[in-house]
Amino acid sequence: MATDGAPQSGVVPIALAPAKAGQSVDSNKHSLQSFMPFICRTCARRKVKCDKAGPICSRCRKGGFSCVYQAPQPRSQKRKLHDDTIEKLARYEKILRENGLLEVNGSENDEELLQPSESPTHVKPVASKTGKLLTGHGRSRYIDSHLWHNLGDDEMQDLSNEEEEDRTNNFVSTTAGMIAPDPLSGAFLGCQQDILQYHPSHADAMQLWKMHAENVEPICKVLHIPSTAKLVESVSKYPEIASKTEECLLFAIYLCATYSVSAEECNKKFRQDRSTMMQSFSLAVRQALVNASFLRTTEISVLQAFYLYLLSSRSTYDPHTYWILTGISARIGQRIGLHRDGESLGLPPFEAEMRRRLFYQVFPHDSRASQSAGIDFMSLPEGWDTKPPLNINDDQIWPGMTEKPVERNGATDMIFCLSRACVGKRLATSGGKINGARNWSSLETQETEKVISLAESEVEEKFIRYCDIVNPLHFLTIGLARSGITAMRLKLRLPKIWDKTATDEEKRQLMQLAQKTLDTDAAVHSHGGTGRFQWHIKPFFLWGTRDSFIFMLATLLKDRDILSSQEIENCWSTITQLYRNHDELFEGRKMLDVALGRLTLKAWDSWQEERDVPEPEFINKLRHSRRNQGNRYQKVDDRIFPFPAAISSSDSSLTSDASSLDAAQINMGQDFEFDMSDWINYWQL
Repeated sequence: MATDGAPQSGVVPIALAPAKAGQSVDSNKHSLQSFMPFICRTCARRKVKCDKAGPICSRCRKGGFSCVYQAPQPRSQKRKLHDDTIEKLARYEKILRENGLLEVNGSENDEELLQPSESPTHVKPVASKTGKLLTGHGRSRYIDSHLWHNLGDDEMQDLSNEEEEDRTNNFVSTTAGMIAPDPLSGAFLGCQQDILQYHPSHADAMQLWKMHAENVEPICKVLHIPSTAKLVESVSKYPEIASKTEECLLFAIYLCATYSVSAEECNKKFRQDRSTMMQSFSLAVRQALVNASFLRTTEISVLQAFYLYLLSSRSTYDPHTYWILTGISARIGQRIGLHRDGESLGLPPFEAEMRRRLFYQVFPHDSRASQSAGIDFMSLPEGWDTKPPLNINDDQIWPGMTEKPVERNGATDMIFCLSRACVGKRLATSGGKINGARNWSSLETQETEKVISLAESEVEEKFIRYCDIVNPLHFLTIGLARSGITAMRLKLRLPKIWDKTATDEEKRQLMQLAQKTLDTDAAVHSHGGTGRFQWHIKPFFLWGTRDSFIFMLATLLKDRDILSSQEIENCWSTITQLYRNHDELFEGRKMLDVALGRLTLKAWDSWQEERDVPEPEFINKLRHSRRNQGNRYQKVDDRIFPFPAAISSSDSSLTSDASSLDAAQINMGQDFEFDMSDWINYWQL
């Protein structure tokens, strides 16, 4: 206690003045009250308005509450001006030393001592034209609401910090354990659990990381290889030190790596069954996401992990569930502010670049999933301005860099992803109207052809001209980009087929486009080095492959007379090669593949009636596969496949529920129709 008798707790005692003789308390009420400079603790806790009257405020008096006034804790002081000066001085000295203009003296740690210290949980607001980004130490929260704009920077920072503190505390205790409040967390596993036992050995972890870096990253490029390699190296040695965020990312990497290889290769490298490893790592990454409260995350690494998990789990969920999950990833990305370019938000170069990479994967992935679910939806937030990633290698960027990297002219680590983004962005921003399934006026056709030609010129000039066909990734890049352009031209001309206004010459031109796409698919599979990318190529095909396949089959069934005998034989040779490269078409587990198989058999039977030709092996295999499914796959009336066949090019490979699938297959023999309103996906294989 202080010498003057004042309490140390900050509670302010209020002395009562005695009432004058003959004067009632009510008449003296105003004279007895004093007013405090701050509200009482009870009103603050109840979050109600306090009139600051002493000794007892009116609300506490009416409610019978204990009323205590205590001075609030002082706000943390903003960094003083001299801190900025010290930071600038340290930066200038570093530049001078790097250029040999300043002699280095004193302790090697002088530079570190000059750097201003930051709390690990510090979140600083960065202003933008339409919103604000609260960012710091791997986390970011984009604010673009008029309600939040009324708050000052300090209030937004306090609210964001409170949310982060609540992430690990906001769990409900039940008899079954600690249940996560997030609805999808509960749908996954329901509670936080330790997953230390699922970590692989250090040797296996490094092997898995190598597989991921070689097989998966060139296709998606959401990670920074050098820094992630250090993370895997350190955490795999001592998994008990891994944070919840690190566990999310590591198990997602392990799962993708296992998914990217065949069962034989997996058994050879790890002496384990691939399906067992997939099941173990899938469980671990789902639990890691629950532990990290991924639905409320503001950490880039957690979203990276969630995206990689979805990428390797597309055969696990049915298309509709999968679309919901990819929608969650898009919403998390929007909450983090990926749709706003990091450079315009004032972020450091490394963070801005990694955010761009993730944006151009997460949102197109959601669009692709929506098409698989039969929904014509392009997941692009309104007003997005995120620039494409730079054409650079990973060794040109690193955490903490201050200068923007110099973009290269030529082939880099980003060539595949950038070529895809180049075509997609051009068509999404300039040629969005091509997405409609309708006929075109002559003027509209000319305008859309210009858009397609611009996209073609841009991708040829920026990327394809630098590709080395010996390099598997470069060869795949050429196939992707050119098949994408061809698919756009095919899409533009299809409406004339639908309304039966196309001339025979226009039909032949369409057949040439279809043949070109299917030849590209065959070439990609024939390249010896693309085997490590088969996990991605097989289920997705190239852009327009399914469209071209459907058109070719329908032409063989309905319009064979426009083709010569040699052209028809070439078509069947192409179809034979397609089934040879895509053995998943025989499985009969996917509704679209079932429809393609039926259309193939129908086209072949029609052709065989005219020509006594031997039945190829793939037709026998298709018949056997269909017979195993019973009468549902026997020959059906022409009305099942009227052309234009209402068949969606969406990849329905995610269907796994046996009962639902059987029901769908049964209905196909009666009145089942596919939706062909959207065959083209702009952004993703």
